Amino acid sequence: MSEFKALIEAVTKGDISKAVAETQKAIDAGGFIQAIIDEGLIAAMDEVGDNFSKGTIFVPQMLRSAKTMQECMKLLEPLLKEGDTSSKGKVIIGTVKGDLHDIGKNLVAMMMEGAGFTVTDLGVDVSPEKFVQKAQEVEPDIVAISALLSTTMPAMPQTIEALQKAGIRDKVKVIIGGAPVTAKYAQEIKADSYGADAGSAVTEAKKLMGIS
Repeated sequence: MSEFKALIEAVTKGDISKAVAETQKAIDAGGFIQAIIDEGLIAAMDEVGDNFSKGTIFVPQMLRSAKTMQECMKLLEPLLKEGDTSSKGKVIIGTVKGDLHDIGKNLVAMMMEGAGFTVTDLGVDVSPEKFVQKAQEVEPDIVAISALLSTTMPAMPQTIEALQKAGIRDKVKVIIGGAPVTAKYAQEIKADSYGADAGSAVTEAKKLMGIS
């Protein structure tokens, strides 16, 4: 039984005050910060992702849990020394040029953070050039591209092509997602993976990084 059982339960239920109290309790008890993150918060968000994929919880509950996790991280981040935390990998994420939808993208970003990835969110209406510029700057492991309109989907292959032209396509894995996007489309445009929803996007990201 995990020593962070109460913390995990509070995060999965989206009980912010309880989760923050349990995080503080673990800190006061001299808990190893990385263990609180890995065995408490990330374990909880893994459970949330599984429940979402199974259809036992829905987007509002998922968002609430992600928000709860973020509030707990506010206590832990000042205690982390540089290099003291192990990231699962670096991700840059954004909604493509011409598309201003961000709820789905935000949820994926929060779930990625909850799973232990370091996430740089570029926001919405992100041009292929901006994806490339940020990829050169951050040197991410994964570039996550979202589109919520079928009319903006062509910006996805344009972004992949821009990464190719910049000579960095082979250095990153590309995962795409959004309401009109399909696994078939991902194959057609030579993306590395496709996430049907936030939970599966995290699962696919882990696969791309070779994490079980």
